Amino acid sequence: LDMEGALTARDRVGIQDFVLLDETTETAFLSNLKKRFGKDLIYTYIGTLLVSVNPYKELDIYNRKQMDVYMGVNFFELPPHIYALADTAYHTMLTEFNNHFILISGESGAGKTEASKKILQYYAVSCPSTTLLNTVRDKMLMSNPVLEAFGNAKTLKNDNSSRFGKYMDIQFDSQGDAVGGHILNYLL
Repeated sequence: LDMEGALTARDRVGIQDFVLLDETTETAFLSNLKKRFGKDLIYTYIGTLLVSVNPYKELDIYNRKQMDVYMGVNFFELPPHIYALADTAYHTMLTEFNNHFILISGESGAGKTEASKKILQYYAVSCPSTTLLNTVRDKMLMSNPVLEAFGNAKTLKNDNSSRFGKYMDIQFDSQGDAVGGHILNYLL
């Protein structure tokens, strides 16, 4: 895959990594974020952190083709994406033999629940497929509607706002196969 060819002119709008901004002020940060968001580029890096802005609309950036592009690629080779973050965490876990976590934080309506779903869907496709992985994935994804029924409410910013916290854990063996997982709810 030609990585340079994978970048489009649209991907080059603004600066993909805030660390590379000439001016590191709040104004420059927000201006760059706004410029990228205006072209539906909702992801921007700050080093190895991923900043996401909820577009409140469906974007065609979450599909199998996109997943394939990000699988096994160096974190900074392609435009910022939740798949790059998920892939890097997984492969770093395998090569460094230590635990990794992805912290998703933001205000109500920021898209935290959707981001966690995208990460689970990515792992379901990109990790070695086993019956156990499929079971873990299915149970974690299918738990969302149940948890949402008890813990979500309509707010001014979000028709389906989570009113609780959720800690999700997928356990992998040294070969990268999923061997278990659990969800811990709090503030529910």
